[in-house]
Amino acid sequence: MLHTIFVSAVVLLSAVLLPAMLPLRASAAELEAAVAVVDITPPLGYRMCGYFNERLSTGVRDPLLAKALVLRQGDCQAAMVFCDLVGLTRDVTDRTRKAAHEKLGIPAENVLLAATHSHTGPLYAGALREFLHERAVKKHGTDPCEKDDYPAKLVELLAAAIARAHAALGPVKLQAGLGQETGLSFNRRFHMKDGSVVFNPGRLNPNIVRVAGPIDPDLGLLLFRHPADGRAIASLTVFALHLDTLGGTLYSADYPFHLAESLRKDLGAGFVSMFGNGTCGDINHIDVSTDRPQLGGGPETRRIGEGLAAKVKAVVPKLKDQSAPRLAVQSETVMAPLQKYSPDDLAWAKTAMEKVGTSELSFLDQVRAYKILDLQLRKGDLLPIEVQAFRFSDEVALVALPGEVFVEIGLAIKKASPFAVTMVIELANDTPDYIPTKKAFAEGSYETVNSRIQPGGGEMAVDAAVRLLKKLKE
Repeated sequence: MLHTIFVSAVVLLSAVLLPAMLPLRASAAELEAAVAVVDITPPLGYRMCGYFNERLSTGVRDPLLAKALVLRQGDCQAAMVFCDLVGLTRDVTDRTRKAAHEKLGIPAENVLLAATHSHTGPLYAGALREFLHERAVKKHGTDPCEKDDYPAKLVELLAAAIARAHAALGPVKLQAGLGQETGLSFNRRFHMKDGSVVFNPGRLNPNIVRVAGPIDPDLGLLLFRHPADGRAIASLTVFALHLDTLGGTLYSADYPFHLAESLRKDLGAGFVSMFGNGTCGDINHIDVSTDRPQLGGGPETRRIGEGLAAKVKAVVPKLKDQSAPRLAVQSETVMAPLQKYSPDDLAWAKTAMEKVGTSELSFLDQVRAYKILDLQLRKGDLLPIEVQAFRFSDEVALVALPGEVFVEIGLAIKKASPFAVTMVIELANDTPDYIPTKKAFAEGSYETVNSRIQPGGGEMAVDAAVRLLKKLKE
């Protein structure tokens, strides 16, 4: 039974929590779970994130949601929250995890907060936000785009969603499995005739020699059912594909919205579809082998979301019951060296930032200026890369990594994993932008220019993930 709770105290955001209520109590050996949904859509007029120019929101195509899953088995508790945002800052996730620990007893390291990477959500942090915010304050005395403290309200709502799901915990049956989807995602980096590697070189570009990397066709699925009647309560779909199919100035969750809507039609209005983005730092939806329209607008977004939903529906009958769940979480933080820049570089970046979003500065120079200034916001010489590993059973595990992670990193973790079903998601607990491979750093192009780390950080994350998975398997 689903309940709708309206939190009237929230002024900035609408706050509708929709927990999947389960009436049965569980014994210590049973797996318990519940979900809750909260609307995290900012007010209109707030800046939007995803590109290197100022965009002010003008409407809502579909609401931005955060979907919380809380799990408990015996003394082990864990939570996962999937948010329709381009990224989550360390400040927001730290405060949310602290609240979950203090109020609910869930260890902070057992809380995963991941962004789906929608490019039609709010810009609330980072160097571009700082620049635009300071410019607005200088001009108006205040920032008319930020009348309220969005990050603070976001923490409040994420913590509330976790708490509501925690209060609704009850026994569930877990199913899991993998499908394959090869027609929706494409590696966006290409070797060109001039010897360079270029991202998104354009459809039917005659100078393309070959694609520079693979895709990850795995479609991972966790399905939670009511133990008494087998009713589907919620799912987690993991697939590696950039959420950048819309653009524009309307808030939207991008294609996971259509995935959720399609699944709800088959599985019931109360069904909650969660989406975790796989490692897709170098993956998007553009097929360069055809001139079929693929940029912007609703039809492409719907096509992808409903295409994923069709594959999920085909996988559901083949899912394997996880009759002996064994919930456990391990985490490890590796320290990746950050890139360094001289005082002259910093001075150049501050001047160049005035031209970001215009035609007066090349695209890669805009990216470089933004990156240099953003690095100044990160204190110290090292970036903490937190790696989490969740065990659901002896067959099923999930790894979470921060940043926009190259697909080869996720594939390497899966290849070395001792679990038959291993899902890897990105943009968890922090948003340090791109995490490329050493190979990609040597090749260059947009993603490496926009990376904060030095070569080798991605490989460090792979090693840590495999260590954790092996511990969980043992």
